[in-house]
Amino acid sequence: MQLEGKAVLVTGAARGMGRATAELAAAEGARVAVADLNIDSAEAVAKGIRDRGGEAVAIGADVGDLGSIDAMVDAALAAFGAIDVLVNNAGITRYAPFMEVTEEDWDSFMRVNAKGSFFTLQRVAREMIERGQGGRIINMASIAAKGFRGTSNAAYASTKGAVVAFTYQASSALAQHNICVNAVCPGPVDTDMSRGVGRQRADAMGRSFEEQLTAGLDSIPLGRMIPPEDVAYMVVFLMGPGGYNITGQTIHVDAGVLMS
Repeated sequence: MQLEGKAVLVTGAARGMGRATAELAAAEGARVAVADLNIDSAEAVAKGIRDRGGEAVAIGADVGDLGSIDAMVDAALAAFGAIDVLVNNAGITRYAPFMEVTEEDWDSFMRVNAKGSFFTLQRVAREMIERGQGGRIINMASIAAKGFRGTSNAAYASTKGAVVAFTYQASSALAQHNICVNAVCPGPVDTDMSRGVGRQRADAMGRSFEEQLTAGLDSIPLGRMIPPEDVAYMVVFLMGPGGYNITGQTIHVDAGVLMS
């Protein structure tokens, strides 16, 4: 119960890595605000946490809209009185070869993945600074930001590069307030979104999803997809006592795809 009593806000928490993180944080004693564009799915996750004896609230939020970010943070504060930890997880993508990325792709991915993450961080950091008790912020980046050739598309990689860049800047700016800021860079994680991208890629290449999955596994040193829970373990570690002196870092959870 290393997070006993901590108030944690997780965006994009209705599925995948966000859901796994919300559930693991709750299992470690945190009070969790489950934020997602899909409020019904967010409520299902929050209810599951409550049914297991945890404390959770669901919040509908579109992180690409600054007014919605304000409302999300206000709702988390109303529920718990504070935000000790932010997990900036909300994100979107689709498969697109380099020459087929559209302006719509660029704008929509930047709106959620880059702008949404930055202004959510900024808004929560204001609350942490005013409260004066420090905090932890974990941004969900990707090995796509580090040159992973198997990324879904170049626009998505660019958004995650932005997340890495402002993680460094935020960690420097917020260190004086005892706020640690880090980015986790997952590799090939087995989520609904990644499977959707895999099917899109397989269709574009004229092969089955199973063939595409086998080809992908051949490029992973550990030879396996990463369960969302394995990323959640790293995120929750950074929330807890072990993350006290870790800030300004980008940490890979990628089964050895990028060794740096």
